[in-house]
Amino acid sequence: METETTPNIPTESHGHGMNGTDKGRAAIKTQFLTTKEKFHELLDSGGKDPNGDKAIDDAGPKEMAEDSLEEPQEKKCKVDPDEQERTGKQDSKRMRGQNKSRPHMKPTSYDNRRLCPSIIQERETKCVYGDKCKFFHDVAEYMASKPADVGEHCYLYDTFGKCRYGLSCRFARAHTSADLKNLVNEDCVKAMEGRTPVRNSLDKDLQWRLRKKVVPFTASEAYMKTIFKGGHKAGEGWKKAAAVENADNCCSAAVHSQCSEGKKPQTDNQGTEVSQENLALVKTIGPLTDADVIKLRQCEKKQVDFKDKLYLAPLTTCGNLPFRRICKRFGADITCGEMAMCTNLLQGQSSEWALLKRHESEDLFGVQVEGCFPDTMTRCAELLNNKIDVDFVDINSGCPIDLVYKKGGGCGLMTRTNKFEQIIRGMNSVLDVPLTVKIRTGVQEKANIAHKLIPEMKRWGVSMITLHGRSREQRYTKSADWDYINTCSQLASPIPLFGNGDILSYDDAMKARETEVSGIMLARGALIKPWVFTEIKERRDWDISSSERLDVLRDFTHYGLEHWGSDTQGLEKTRNFLLEWLSFMCRYIPVGLLERVPQRINERPPYYLGRDYLESLMASQHVGDWIKISEMLLGPVPKNFNFLPKHKANAYK
Repeated sequence: METETTPNIPTESHGHGMNGTDKGRAAIKTQFLTTKEKFHELLDSGGKDPNGDKAIDDAGPKEMAEDSLEEPQEKKCKVDPDEQERTGKQDSKRMRGQNKSRPHMKPTSYDNRRLCPSIIQERETKCVYGDKCKFFHDVAEYMASKPADVGEHCYLYDTFGKCRYGLSCRFARAHTSADLKNLVNEDCVKAMEGRTPVRNSLDKDLQWRLRKKVVPFTASEAYMKTIFKGGHKAGEGWKKAAAVENADNCCSAAVHSQCSEGKKPQTDNQGTEVSQENLALVKTIGPLTDADVIKLRQCEKKQVDFKDKLYLAPLTTCGNLPFRRICKRFGADITCGEMAMCTNLLQGQSSEWALLKRHESEDLFGVQVEGCFPDTMTRCAELLNNKIDVDFVDINSGCPIDLVYKKGGGCGLMTRTNKFEQIIRGMNSVLDVPLTVKIRTGVQEKANIAHKLIPEMKRWGVSMITLHGRSREQRYTKSADWDYINTCSQLASPIPLFGNGDILSYDDAMKARETEVSGIMLARGALIKPWVFTEIKERRDWDISSSERLDVLRDFTHYGLEHWGSDTQGLEKTRNFLLEWLSFMCRYIPVGLLERVPQRINERPPYYLGRDYLESLMASQHVGDWIKISEMLLGPVPKNFNFLPKHKANAYK
């Protein structure tokens, strides 16, 4: 029996990928280096040098002692093979990518004394709950117990002319009259008429119908019948339909190719367009139905030009709408919502539907869904196609977390090709927009399988593929294998393939573009420095100042207050997401401090002092210092405040 020969596919690089990263710490100019003790001594002193002679920056925040906030432990270094062989010991524990069982405080727990919505919205009618209402109705009593305002100006009032949070707003002084009425700027309100800044919200009627399971899924049910057609020969029906669909796609591509080359398609005696491929491949199965007439071909769907775009990856937790607005401002071309579970969307969960919201500035926007069964994924695709405004839908087949993988989703789909094919074909049959897929190199570290899947996905009808140059086992450790990404991009042609992994600078992006990828996806690089999009487009390294970085954070808080609310609950939610982002942003090393430019994504910054107090504060990996930065923008934290970042810095060596 012949053994299967594997093509000469480069496996995971044992070097450092395209970056040429030196293992260890980043190279910083010696005059900025310091010790851990001196670094924290400076921050604790509020910007004064150890001798107390002068302050580096008089605008530094006041000291805040939080006994409960301890500095995270450094990631353990991987044991050197020679040392392991000599000692005979193995590093038994492996640091994971998330802090599990971390304390979770709901934003509502910071605001126990809340004003009734009927008072906030200044309704003419009284509260329908009367004496049973759990909220405050005495305005004077509420104002006496309300936390102090954070600032003099309300971003919502200045932008929209009216703050919908009224007296509960933490900037209420800016829009409250002497008799405690909410002020309205009629000029701003009139200027905003007709605009819908945020789309794709879940309306109550649809939510009710989803919960009662009365939403019809006609197209999905028709597709599912082809899968389970034939009793014990289940699956033969959809395979026959798939064969016809492949032939139809081939014919569409052939006709499209002829037209693009300026050739006229052949016609029969009656003037009907035909092609040799059509005659050779298409076989009729029974009579023509309405579904055959109505169904869109691949070439008839909405076309999206993905070529040479900068794609902001769908980032769980940190890739929220306010952060995407920041990245759009810096030059991101494509944005995508956070990963949403298809089953939660079908159940009408508000928190899951919030991940689909789209801001008006996102001109090329998609949503990413995760699931492991063709029925739920196809129904979800039909629901999204009918109810929200998106330019493409992405399937997550790269999520490495155990919760998703063990039930067959995320990376698990890469090893379940039969289900994967059914999912892709089913979603394609109900969508009017392109369907894209995000994958990894494989599941195991030294067993790449993406090169086997990509030709199959082309046949299944995928419009674009994104490849993260690491396996599930690697998570985010080691360098991305760009040689393998290059090989896969050649296999994917003419379908666009985006490469993802280790892009933190213009230099990294240029090396990535030397491969045959159609575009670049940025994930952690955008979290560490969102201005990387500007650097790539302007072809330079930007030595951004600490005050400019603070302005970026301030804009994020403004967008957050607009998105989550300017009351105490919304403000603390904004703070929480800001701190999650700062857990990545603190890894950034200013260009002017580097001995060797640019910074590499897997290099751990040593302790260093910045050119001013704020730059040093932003370099701290201590949670208490991140809270100081948040207090500069959102005021003091509540007394019972607690925070532990979701992600550890597990890419550091």
